Order: sequence, then structure tokens, then C-alpha cells
Amino acid sequence: MEDVVIVGAGIAGLATAVALKRAGVEALVLERSEGLRATGAALTLSRNAWVALDALGISQNLAPLYAPIKKGYITNLDTGEIQDVSFVASNGDPVGPRSVHRKALLNALADQLPINSIRFSSKLTAIETQEHEGSSISIIHMADGTVIKAKVLIGCDGVHSVVARWLGLAEPVYSGRSAVRGLAVFPQGHGLDNNVQQYLGLGRRAGFVPLNDKEIYWFFTCTSPAKGADMVDEPEVIKREVIENYAKDLPPIYLDVVQHSDLSALTWAPLMFRYPWHVVFGNLSKQNITVAGDAMHPMTPDLAQGGCSALEDAVVLGRHIGKSFIQNGQLVPKEMAVTIGKYVEERRWRVALLIAGSYLSGWVQQAGSGWGMKFLRDAIFYRFFYLIIIKFTRYDCGKLNF
Repeated sequence: MEDVVIVGAGIAGLATAVALKRAGVEALVLERSEGLRATGAALTLSRNAWVALDALGISQNLAPLYAPIKKGYITNLDTGEIQDVSFVASNGDPVGPRSVHRKALLNALADQLPINSIRFSSKLTAIETQEHEGSSISIIHMADGTVIKAKVLIGCDGVHSVVARWLGLAEPVYSGRSAVRGLAVFPQGHGLDNNVQQYLGLGRRAGFVPLNDKEIYWFFTCTSPAKGADMVDEPEVIKREVIENYAKDLPPIYLDVVQHSDLSALTWAPLMFRYPWHVVFGNLSKQNITVAGDAMHPMTPDLAQGGCSALEDAVVLGRHIGKSFIQNGQLVPKEMAVTIGKYVEERRWRVALLIAGSYLSGWVQQAGSGWGMKFLRDAIFYRFFYLIIIKFTRYDCGKLNF
């Protein structure tokens, strides 16, 4: 009998295990792959993520490695106009967004966990529940025949979550767009300032941001090419298609970044999201079972809030379960439904709004350069809506003061 079983050793799964550990709760993390996966190469963590990382006790291990992003430059590919966006808070708040290596974040989280708390090559095949001393216990069936019992089961198993499907959550839907993400390496240094460069055109959005003086994280999103699915496992083909076709008219500096890509970190993936109303009205928990991260709220990357919100989930979930554990001296199964319900209600509306904001942001920025869309994007989105979004990302998920 395990106290807590977490399915998935991604950002949400590892962060949740760390949050629970700070309360004295041991969690077993099940990961289907053979090691930590870092698909996507890098990600941008906004202020809300750093607040969560501070609560988890690891922000000091990552922040010194990556400089804050202060400005962004957005180039309209049709008109050549360049708009600059400041990421510095009006109150002088020094905690700004930073782009970090995804593997560095995962390792920093995993390093906080006891040895053998992550069990790799562990594929979940089925879930059932049974009554045990007046409360619900999860029965987890693994592909190798192992059966695990848990007082709490948390699905952090990504967009196509087995746990979310068991809860009855509606499947994520395809946004109609795909994203290529890569890591460019310049052994002699790239010589660029630590600013975000973005390029917008009809159905396209591209950009890059330096991670350090030798590496640059870059992305390209577009309405999905018909043969996109055929390129998933062919990084050389992906790079060639971006340079020779989809981004051939982008500035030479962008093409040079793509040319320097580390092929082992290059990925193509369709952008999926869950309708926000399915999050608001859906079953995000049942008895002692719930979900977090992409398993709960997959969203498009247009606000860079997927990983950030997963870290928030971990702190909130860890706080609620941790309080119950400390008050009772152990995890009491019959209290878990109420405890998990509090977590769900704290997160439901926030993540639904992030999903909607991310989708709307992507739609506005890639919808073309007609006068109507230009007015909507430049006069309304960047001047008003974007400022609201920035304030929304300064959310404080709270501490883990047990």
C-alpha cells in the first residue's frame, strides 16, 4: 500500500512529489519511459512559476543559471513593422520570465526526491477502485503485471492521460496548429542580447530567445502541414522543411539559429488543448483520484503557461494533502475526497482561463495582417489584453509552510 502514487515524471509529477516530500509524504512516481524526458528542449518560466519553484525550494538552484528576459521584439512579416514589449514590471519587480532548459528543470526537481522514488519503464494499463475500511483505495495495474494500491492517485501523465480518461474528462482537441521546437548551439558564442525575437505572419509565428551565451531556444508554429505527422521522427527533415519552406522568408538571423540546431533536441508536435468548459464542468477528481499539469489542462503554448501552471498545481495540491497528513499524522483515505476536492476548486477556474487566454493569444497573433486583424492585434491585444495577461501570470500560488 502506497500513500501516494503519481503517474508521470514530467514537470507536474516531479514537482508534486517534491511538494509532498516537504510535508513528509512519500510518493511513488511511475514513468513509462526509461528516463526523464525533456521533449521541447526548453521552456519559458514566468513570475508565477518562480514563485512556485521558490515554494518547492529549488528556485535558487535554477535562477542564477538563466538571466531574466527584459524585452521582446515582435516583427510583422507582412509590413516589416517592429513592436517592442517590456517584461519588466512597473513596480520594478526583479522576478521576470526566464527561459530554461527543460532537462535542467526536471533534474533539479528529481534531485530533491529520495532514491528509487521514481520507477521508470512503468506503464499504467488500468485503474480500478475498491472500498477499504470505509474509504476508497486505488488499484493500479501495470503492464508488467504488477498491481499497486494507493491511498491517493494523481495523474500527471500528459495530454493523453490514462487517469484523465478514467475520470471521464473529455479528450483534448487539436488546435489546427503544430509547433517545431529546437535548441541551437553556437560553440563560439552567439553574441546576442537576452531578448525575445518574434515574427508574425498569416498562420505563422516564429521566434527565439537565448538561454545562455552559447545556446538559443527557438520555435516555429503554423497551421499544420499535411505531411507534418511524417516528420515527427526525422529531425533533419524537420530542420530542412523549416529553413527551405515554412520560414524561408524570415530574417537571416532566424534561419541561422535554426541552422545551428542540435538535432537530438528538435521536435515537431501538434498543439492540443482541452476546451475550457470541459475543465470548468468536468470531473477533475473522483474520491482519491485527481489530475494535474497537462493531464488536467493541456493548452497551446502561446502564453508560455503550460509548465508554469503545472508548477502551481504541484504547490496547491501538495499544500492541501500535506495539511491533512500533518493534522492526522498520516494520510487518512476517507478524508482524501474532501482534500482533493479543495485542490480542484482552487485550480478549476484559473486553468480554464489560462487555456482560453492561450488559445485567443495564438489566434490573434497568427490571424494575418488585414486592417481589422492588425487593429485588433496592435491596438487592442498588445496595448490592453496583453497587459492583463501579464498581470494574470503574476499569480501567487502560496507557500508550503507546514
